[in-house]
Amino acid sequence: MTQPLPGAQSVGAENELDVRGLFRTLWMGKFWIVGIALLFAVIALGYTFFARQEWSATAITDRPTVNMLGGYYSQQQFLRNLDVKADMASVDQPSVMDDAYKEFIMQLASWDTRREFWYQTDYYKQRMVGNSRADAALLDDLIDDIQFMPGDALRSISDSVKLTAETAADANNLLRQYVAFASQRAAGHLNEELKGAWSARTIQMKAQVKRQEEVAQSIFDRKTHSVEEALKVAQQNNISRSETDVPAEQLPDSELFLLGRPMLQARLENLRAVGPDFDLDYDQNRAMLTTLNVGPTLDPRFQTYRYLRTPEEPVKRDSPRRAFLMVMWGIVGALIGAGVALTRRRIQ
Repeated sequence: MTQPLPGAQSVGAENELDVRGLFRTLWMGKFWIVGIALLFAVIALGYTFFARQEWSATAITDRPTVNMLGGYYSQQQFLRNLDVKADMASVDQPSVMDDAYKEFIMQLASWDTRREFWYQTDYYKQRMVGNSRADAALLDDLIDDIQFMPGDALRSISDSVKLTAETAADANNLLRQYVAFASQRAAGHLNEELKGAWSARTIQMKAQVKRQEEVAQSIFDRKTHSVEEALKVAQQNNISRSETDVPAEQLPDSELFLLGRPMLQARLENLRAVGPDFDLDYDQNRAMLTTLNVGPTLDPRFQTYRYLRTPEEPVKRDSPRRAFLMVMWGIVGALIGAGVALTRRRIQ
């Protein structure tokens, strides 16, 4: 058996932690610990009174109803029906409400929409300092204060938007204004699209009507020419009565003279009196063209969304969190106080 050396025992004793002595030292320096903890907590409390206040309001939106779209719905549906009839679009396509809400969401999340919104608010104008760089930095911060969260249909989560401001009232009012501003921009884009589509359909319908008129006129001219030529042959051969038992509609143009001069003369006069023959599609297209020529009636303020959660004044402040900061910095102060107490005890 080997016996431990005397030097090793002394080294082991020095490395042992004297827990009782540690707590005795901390207890003797309790005034330092409590005092510095209170000092840091008071400093944190004072900071909360001067730091920038942050209150956030949230809105949840969904696609609008038919009544909210007003006249835009009926006019857009009218154009869609024209496209379906002309085989330019399928029957199975997104609804007008879906397309309008899609444009609204695009505007709601757009960086340009947020920038233009802040440009026209008194909230931004009152905080401008006249320095271009500082004002640009302020505008970037305000743009970041509007956050759009897209929905997830698989998880039944709707689209939402959050706006952060310095007071609860500002957060509520500004968010309502921003949603209405995004809807108005969406309505403007949809109206421009409707106007362009309406103009294109008008040009297309005019071309179609003109083509039908030219086709009908060509057929009329050909029939008239055939009867005139048959009448000349009947007059030259002195055919005064019908010499065939075949109905007139079944006779080829080369044998029309067999109908006789009186019948051909009557037929020619009837053709000239009636004029070109148009089918039902032509009459329908003329009616559509009359409607299209009136032009769309644009409503600049129809609503492209509906609220599932209307913005309200927040009851809890996001930042600064007073209680959390006081507790956190109080703990930091207590740790620093403990360090001071241990240091003073070692120096003594």
